[in-house]
Amino acid sequence: MSTKHAELIENFLERLWLKQGVSKHTSSAYGTDLRKFLSFLLEHVGEHAELLSVHSNHIEDYLLWRRQQGLSPRSTARSLSALKKFYNYAVQERLISVDPTARLRQPKQPQAIPHSLAESEVEALLAAPDCDDPVQLRDRAMLEVLYATGLRVTELVQLTFSQVSKQQELVRIIGKGNKERLVPLGETALEWLQTYENQGRPALTQMRSDYVFVTRRGGPLTRQAFWHRIKYYAQIAEIRSHLSPHTLRHAFATHLLNHGADLRVLQMLLGHSDLSTTQIYTHVARERLQQLHATHHPRA
Repeated sequence: MSTKHAELIENFLERLWLKQGVSKHTSSAYGTDLRKFLSFLLEHVGEHAELLSVHSNHIEDYLLWRRQQGLSPRSTARSLSALKKFYNYAVQERLISVDPTARLRQPKQPQAIPHSLAESEVEALLAAPDCDDPVQLRDRAMLEVLYATGLRVTELVQLTFSQVSKQQELVRIIGKGNKERLVPLGETALEWLQTYENQGRPALTQMRSDYVFVTRRGGPLTRQAFWHRIKYYAQIAEIRSHLSPHTLRHAFATHLLNHGADLRVLQMLLGHSDLSTTQIYTHVARERLQQLHATHHPRA
């Protein structure tokens, strides 16, 4: 990739962060999508192809090529989203006069029902860490906070003490799109957080850091490291259910609905900008109710 293209993509990602407050993870994904599209252009259009000299048919060819390669519709939709944002930026900056993606519409994606855990499985997962070990005490506190608040994993690992109000039992989160929300922490999670802060954290590191959950070097965990920890405890707890980095977030949402939470409240707690994103959890709750009915109703 030429220096010119590298600078162009970097400038776009920086503007995206400044204007829309996208996360590092999303920014990295968009950068990857643009570089993949550029590679396609260089291979199929010619070595002199440029991002700022494409037409809508080039993008249509790229989307068709992705389908032919068997790439998932969801990742292709995200690629198109990245291209739309990039060319919208290019028009605004007067780098081009016509947006080649203007008439291209996002394909409708089937809503994937998130996998969750039964409440008994969550209890087993939370009980898996050996809290005599400061690392596992930290992990127990992280799992408790995650299940109590439904935070995204990125929000959890980046949590700082300045975001936690012990007196009000709240955490203040700046989520996607730079939007702020207040999420109740709950007594149990707060107790584990206090135990970790008093016993586990001093044994882990003496380094000063505002991050709540730290490694022995004093820095925050990565998303990937915490995901490996979750899988480790799932093995100990003998949980066979499908797991993902957001499994406890999904469990938080599903269990609240099962216990009568309002969908609008859940939307606020999860930090969803659109209620339709939250409504997917009603499918999970409905399935659970049907299972309970089939199991316990005498005429089911």
